[in-house]
Amino acid sequence: MRIDILTCLPQLLESPLSHSILRRAQDKALLEVHVHDLRDYSGNKHRQIDDYPYGGGAGMVMKVEPIARCIRALQAERSYDEVIFLTPDGATFNQQMANELSLKQNLILLAGHYKGIDQRARDLFVTREISIGDYVLSGGELPALVVTDAIGRLIPGVLGDESSALSDSFQDQLLDAPVYTRPADFEGHRVPDVLLSGHAKKIEDWREEQALEKTRRRRPDLLDQEEG
Repeated sequence: MRIDILTCLPQLLESPLSHSILRRAQDKALLEVHVHDLRDYSGNKHRQIDDYPYGGGAGMVMKVEPIARCIRALQAERSYDEVIFLTPDGATFNQQMANELSLKQNLILLAGHYKGIDQRARDLFVTREISIGDYVLSGGELPALVVTDAIGRLIPGVLGDESSALSDSFQDQLLDAPVYTRPADFEGHRVPDVLLSGHAKKIEDWREEQALEKTRRRRPDLLDQEEG
């Protein structure tokens, strides 16, 4: 799988992409992540990629030309399944969306900045718009990393245990059950006996019950979605 991230601040992406699971996925050649500096496509000796908004108002707007040049250069080399713009007014990102995107081959993630991007870039190139929550960040770089991480860990072979991602929270519209490790007794607080029993069916049933109960207490909306 290949993900191309378009940004005006590539330095923000360097460390997260160079460590942990994302690094492992790239080292295994299961995931390619390429970061493109939109300033390289400005066509301006000052590498300017923003300008004042027509009609006035606060803030600056990312220009359409650098975005168009970068996307067209990439699309000339390969076909892309999606061109995704990270924006607060996009569809809220969730596990089901991550599952879907993990099955794609080539994705472009466009990280906005400043007041936003020229609407024509959205109209001409963007196929999907994604938000990671109902709040505003300084730019789309962190959301792009969130989406990349959520997708990357789902690629077969990335995680050491293939079943790990399938048991994550939200995969079945449920939060994950509590987990424990050694010691079995910490200052009088013991691991539930069922987890020490070695009885696979009882352990599975306990985890399902705990997941359901936690979801009912903390995120009843997930259960409403499942029933709907």
